[in-house]
Amino acid sequence: MLKDLSYNYITTNNINLHYVTQGEGPLMLMLHGFPEFWYSWRKQIPEFAKDYKVVALDLRGYNDSDKPSKQSAYVMAEFIKDIKGVIQGLGYDKCVLVGHDWGGAIAWNFAYTHPEMLDRLIILNLPHPARFAEGLRTPQQLLRSSYIFFFQLPWLPEWLIQAGDYQPLEAAFKGMAVHKDAFTAADIQTYKQAVAKPGALTAMLNYYRNAFQQGLFKPDWGVLEVPTLMIWGEEDTALGKELTYGTEQYVRDFQIKYIPDCSHWVQQERPQLVNQYMREFLAKK
Repeated sequence: MLKDLSYNYITTNNINLHYVTQGEGPLMLMLHGFPEFWYSWRKQIPEFAKDYKVVALDLRGYNDSDKPSKQSAYVMAEFIKDIKGVIQGLGYDKCVLVGHDWGGAIAWNFAYTHPEMLDRLIILNLPHPARFAEGLRTPQQLLRSSYIFFFQLPWLPEWLIQAGDYQPLEAAFKGMAVHKDAFTAADIQTYKQAVAKPGALTAMLNYYRNAFQQGLFKPDWGVLEVPTLMIWGEEDTALGKELTYGTEQYVRDFQIKYIPDCSHWVQQERPQLVNQYMREFLAKK
């Protein structure tokens, strides 16, 4: 499955980001979530490499990308500059942008900042920022998102996640998954190795430690003109399905595909269906 990948680095926004790539053609850029890295797209890369130059990044702070030591390096303005520099540095002026979880948050914000650089937007299990902000005003979503508040603490989250050979990491993947066999022992080990790299865990948590400075609660999002597909695993224990309702208010050309019996890890749990929905969306002119 992971044959014929090319492993590279690109300098953007004064840091080096690691990425894997396969295929030739228009650019499809994939942004992973927490606590993952490019590997979470392993079941999409070969499929879309048939028609695109697929690039799956390690976001700053993750795996083999640079890990700035200052907490202030992990804010949305910097993430957006990273992505702009990657697209231009690869020799493109626009791309199909695909994001899951934190990668989805970055993708939403990038789309609003640089809509002219996107051909299409595909978001997996991350609500529109306006809907997420509204959701955080409800008791049920506050409860689901309580881990965000725990992650604000210094050193304790790092200590807990490292406990028992990163047992909480395995619990996050297999515990949340509806189809546990989506994650092999080798997959879990690969994720553990990435998180264990020096500086990675604190960098990853710094995304959350700056969560309330990420522009989530800005008052006016306006209507996005980029054609957008949202794919949503319905059994997401961290993000309620109700956060997807009303997204069409914010996106002129919007489609949503719900996948039942599937968790937050949608593209890893139901890859064939995710790939099918992406293909159908991309085929429409």
